[in-house]
Amino acid sequence: MQKILLMISFLLTVSAPLLADTSNRTIKGYVLDEDGAPLPGAYVYDENEHKSVADENGYFELTVPGNVKRLKADYIGFNTLTHDMERPDDVQVLVLTSSTNLEEVVITARGIGTIKNRRSVLNTESVTSQGLTRAACCNLSESFETNPSVDVAYSDAVTGAKQIQLLGLSGTYVQMLTENFPNLRGAAAVYGLDYIPGPWMQSIQISKGAASVKNGFESVAGQINVEYKKPKMADPLFVNVFASSAGRYEGNAVGAVELNDRLSTALFVNYYNEEQAHDKNGDTFLDMPEMQSFSAMNRWHYQTPRFVSQSGVKILADRRTSGQTAHTLHGNESFSPYTINNDANRIEAFSKNGLILDSNRNESVAFIVSGSYHDQQSNYAEKIYNVYESNVYASLLYESEFGEQHKLAAGLNYNWDNYSQRGNVIERYSPQWRDISENVTGVYAEYTWTPNEKFTLMAGMRGDYSSLHRWFATPRVHIKYDATSWLNLRASAGKGYRTMFVFPENSYLLASSRELYIEEDLKQEEAWNYGISASFHVPVKNEELTVNAEWFYTDFQNQVVADMDRNPHAVYFYNLNGRSTSSVFQIDASYPLFQGFTLLGAYRWMDVKGTYDGKTMRKPLTSRYKALLTASYETPLKKWQFDMTVQFNGGGRMPTPDATNPLWGGTFHSFTQLSAQVTRRFRRWSIYAGGENLTNFKQDNPVISADNPYSRNFDATMVWGPTMGYKLYAGIRYNIPKL
Repeated sequence: MQKILLMISFLLTVSAPLLADTSNRTIKGYVLDEDGAPLPGAYVYDENEHKSVADENGYFELTVPGNVKRLKADYIGFNTLTHDMERPDDVQVLVLTSSTNLEEVVITARGIGTIKNRRSVLNTESVTSQGLTRAACCNLSESFETNPSVDVAYSDAVTGAKQIQLLGLSGTYVQMLTENFPNLRGAAAVYGLDYIPGPWMQSIQISKGAASVKNGFESVAGQINVEYKKPKMADPLFVNVFASSAGRYEGNAVGAVELNDRLSTALFVNYYNEEQAHDKNGDTFLDMPEMQSFSAMNRWHYQTPRFVSQSGVKILADRRTSGQTAHTLHGNESFSPYTINNDANRIEAFSKNGLILDSNRNESVAFIVSGSYHDQQSNYAEKIYNVYESNVYASLLYESEFGEQHKLAAGLNYNWDNYSQRGNVIERYSPQWRDISENVTGVYAEYTWTPNEKFTLMAGMRGDYSSLHRWFATPRVHIKYDATSWLNLRASAGKGYRTMFVFPENSYLLASSRELYIEEDLKQEEAWNYGISASFHVPVKNEELTVNAEWFYTDFQNQVVADMDRNPHAVYFYNLNGRSTSSVFQIDASYPLFQGFTLLGAYRWMDVKGTYDGKTMRKPLTSRYKALLTASYETPLKKWQFDMTVQFNGGGRMPTPDATNPLWGGTFHSFTQLSAQVTRRFRRWSIYAGGENLTNFKQDNPVISADNPYSRNFDATMVWGPTMGYKLYAGIRYNIPKL
């Protein structure tokens, strides 16, 4: 096939290949299959047996003598490739062809879809493009169903708002990035997990604990970065059509065009409609909101030998109706339906530009700028809350290497958040916050020292000035040590900060009759995070058993507590007075039991505690543990794939109920969920079918006092499990591969 032109992500393109010294050079590139898909784990080497292993994106770096002009690449099920480097300083693209022929069948294992990055000093794992097809994956929130580290749960029983949970902490403590710049902030975070369609994504990177200081100070529990499909890497056409038994119909299309050797563009389109009413438990409240959404994105890529530019714009319109509707009422209610409407309109734009200053020193400078406007208008029966959010982010980055052992990154960041809030809710509770904004300007430096192949130390420091909180400093350090070829050890420590904007980030709490009490002049949240981990890669019967064990501890010096324990009819927001900690231990293991079959098992124990009204208690609505078992089997020639995941979710504590009239119990119990999918592939298209929550587990009475939603007892936020039963789905994917 013709050589595949590859779109390179920004942080890699601005670091061009260089001569490590007068005798060596570092070769960088990608290993792909004939369809342009990455081949993680592929071996790349020269005739002197200098070797590198491709990461989850198929990317590799290999230091070789300066006179080397030829590379080789191997991957199970593919022919060995001999690649002549016409221009060694360019990014190399190595395309492997399948070794399958009429006389012999060789099975190629795709893996479990989640890859631990062995080379990174950070504790990072990636959900690959193959992993994103192992479940329904309509959007970002459904991309973690087979992931052992990230949980996604509904924030309440009626609005469809979802929260990520990482290291036992809610999604507000996870810095969300798209294309390595902050996104989905404030009001957009409430429903933002539904705003990124699954077929648009190339991969997802999950970094636990203290992350790099490059992207800011807000990573407390970690970072999640979404990489969209790239114009130069994407197929000329990809289409996905999906339907489910819940009445959801969705269509996605991605088209890419290479206009010339330097310029390419891609268009992304998504539409979904889920307007079928569901009230399976007969409590008159919709189990899921009726939703309709349209989004589109256009992105461009321009590249010369020394300059790379990426830019794009995205628009979204999202409509949701939930609560009661006239046809769900039983006919004998004496009140008007308790209807909830959430309408959001959003526009985003970004531009990332990198210039190579000196390829011999891998010296480069980059500039990133992004902006977004989010308009969300909501009513919760008679309560009205509208928020208009603007964000501007800019970053100037400089990177350089000094020999083979030293690397420096330094830069400037700027972030502006502005909220205009209207409606009777804000007038009642916090009229002084009708208009609020924060400007933060920061400077950082990050130094990486690699004295040998086994040891890496990365230390970073930020200094930021906030218009609300003045000066603050963010130190972070990471250490990686390869004790042996099969054992990687990591340790990290660092601080994180964030500003709480109560109503934009917690608007789902309005789906209740709870009164809101907000302390004046809430201080900035800050926490230390510490982590250690060990990764074992042990050869067993010509295959590799991978075991990861890790422990993370988060200690808040200051936290904005959302206290639902002091009063069952109210929520109090105040700064922490006491201790708030999260201690999380996780162990997971994966192994290909036989050709084409991979099994992953994981167990996570969480001890999350906080001080609520002077009492130290476990965090409410948080499971004590989670266990996961996921299996994937692919038949010879990749024609059929079978995937299954079982989740075991532990019980936990409920917010303190009313002592005289308890409307819920003090704890919730454990539950199990099963999902499965089967995929049949053809030359250019595939069909898939599956089911979610096949155990049909549903939380009993998730809406408190549903028969009288205008009473002081009404509460739809006591959610700890799924509110709907099983869902079946089917879909078709079609693509025209890039030649």
